Amino acid sequence: MSAPSLLPPLSLYIHFPWCVKKCPYCDFNSHEAAATIPEADYVKALQRDLQHDAHYAHGRKLQSIFMGGGTPSLFSATAIEQILNEAEQTIGFADDIEITLEANPGASTEQKFRGFRQAGVNRLSLGIQSFNDRHLKTLGRIHDSQLALSAIDAARQAGFDNFNLDLMYALPEQTIGEALADIEQALALQPTHLSWYQLTVEPNTVFYNQPPLQPNEDTQYTMMEAGQQRLNNSGYQRYEISAYANHEHHSRHNLNYWQFGDYLGIGAGAHSKITEANGHIFRQH
Repeated sequence: MSAPSLLPPLSLYIHFPWCVKKCPYCDFNSHEAAATIPEADYVKALQRDLQHDAHYAHGRKLQSIFMGGGTPSLFSATAIEQILNEAEQTIGFADDIEITLEANPGASTEQKFRGFRQAGVNRLSLGIQSFNDRHLKTLGRIHDSQLALSAIDAARQAGFDNFNLDLMYALPEQTIGEALADIEQALALQPTHLSWYQLTVEPNTVFYNQPPLQPNEDTQYTMMEAGQQRLNNSGYQRYEISAYANHEHHSRHNLNYWQFGDYLGIGAGAHSKITEANGHIFRQH
């Protein structure tokens, strides 16, 4: 039996560290972008990372790719295409590969979405967080609810029929009714996938140093139970801690993490989890 068949599936995570603005709750490796991003230099660095790490594939093809950040949608479609072409040439793609790109409503247009689609992206993850303008302002987001709705429509117009909406609950001074209203708005838009998770205050964030007034634990628990029930009743199966999907649209990338598959991580701050042919597992930063 060949080595690839003895090893778990392989995915690729690509990190893009720039944002228009750093959100006060974010503890990821992300930084406010200057007037211009060193796009060409970063693409070359990612290509070198891929070439350097390609031997860890051990003959396996990539089952999924996830481009996260930061805000990957700040990059041009040409840059995304160059990165994906390098990944396909150096490692190879499964015939049904899932390729996801994170995009923020404040840094996306229909034209950009069309370019990403043509570059090979077949799934989007849209960082909505809330449809409530008051909460979006508190979270430091650069978009409002109307821009969020416009971005979702633009994604559809660009040909994306598989996309995730990111939503958060337990937001500062949020009521149970407001949390459920966000879910109702999301359901009305009929995404194939929803990520619905609690706002957690992490060290090294603005919110950690200036804690916001979040709902108490009992209210947070009620929000969680009510939201989970509403999503379940609407046909969205919870298949991971905060991931819900309908019609078999579970994220293959999420599942590979969850099921302890292998993944290569390239870009600033990314890490890898790799199983060697002898069964030894190691993580590379």
